[in-house]
Amino acid sequence: MKTTVSILGGSGYGGGELLRLLLAHPCVEVKQVTSRSHLGEYVYQVHPNLRKRTQLKFSDPAVLEPVDILFLAQPHGQAQHHIEEYTQLSPKIIDLSADFRLKDPEVYEQWYGEKHSAPKWLSKFVYGLPELHRVELATATYVSGVGCNATASNLALLPLIKADLLDTSSPIYIEIKVGSSESGAEGNVGSHHAERANVIRTFSAFGHRHTAEVIQEMGVDNVSLTMTAVDLVRGALATAHARVKQGASNKDLWKAYRAVANENPFLRVAKEQRGIYRVPEPKILAGTNYADLGFELDESNGHVVAMCAIDNLMKGASGSAVQCMNLMMGWDETLGLEFIGLHPI
Repeated sequence: MKTTVSILGGSGYGGGELLRLLLAHPCVEVKQVTSRSHLGEYVYQVHPNLRKRTQLKFSDPAVLEPVDILFLAQPHGQAQHHIEEYTQLSPKIIDLSADFRLKDPEVYEQWYGEKHSAPKWLSKFVYGLPELHRVELATATYVSGVGCNATASNLALLPLIKADLLDTSSPIYIEIKVGSSESGAEGNVGSHHAERANVIRTFSAFGHRHTAEVIQEMGVDNVSLTMTAVDLVRGALATAHARVKQGASNKDLWKAYRAVANENPFLRVAKEQRGIYRVPEPKILAGTNYADLGFELDESNGHVVAMCAIDNLMKGASGSAVQCMNLMMGWDETLGLEFIGLHPI
């Protein structure tokens, strides 16, 4: 018997990507997908890639039925107001929003500008990045989403942090270039094609909310994220500038990166001597759950450039959510996430 799942809030880009993955997953059955704005419409009318793949229609959130796993794909700020209700519908919840990513309610208020309405629930959620919390996810009941920019940043730094090579007393500056799908399906003035096409536009020099997740998960305080929009639909590329500890060599970094890649099925090292794809490139990751990692080290002064490319809708959101589900259920971690991408694209 298949595990039953439903998606609360399935009309956005994240919800659509999640639905695509769940419909193809061999161990689950999608029961309901909700949307107030598209109530009664076929889901493929909003997500045209699902045409002839499903006859599901968007349901009213008020008529959600109990399921084994409930995915929350609502806008940020909504889940925390109804979490008690949602736990009555399912014993396991995976929330893709930012509502339960941060563990400290004061930190949440600092970065999101308002008090958390369900602070006692923050400690009950496991941060949903398997590369950091694989063991906890195996027994988790509630799992939070991950910020796409935080995911790229955390994975860029992970090999250096895990091998204790990073000089955390020095500032860490992370430049993140992002595609337009980060703006969501509803978008904003800046995401209109006439304003978004052909741009390289920095829209947040520092102070981006996902910084809080990097501080929390990497255990570093001296970190700053700069966000730049580029002419791309899917994808995020994090380029971190930092310093390694005195004496750290290229050989040490190679060992650290290979170790992390060997331990994690979706992490790959992209560092080649020839060809055009010598470093991580978001383009070739579209639709996949892979994260490509790379680095360059100036041994003369310890300056390291650590890179991570992902598909922001996949490894930065829905792909990681399905990966978490697999771990929670004791299934193969890669189940339903086997797509390896296209080239050329």
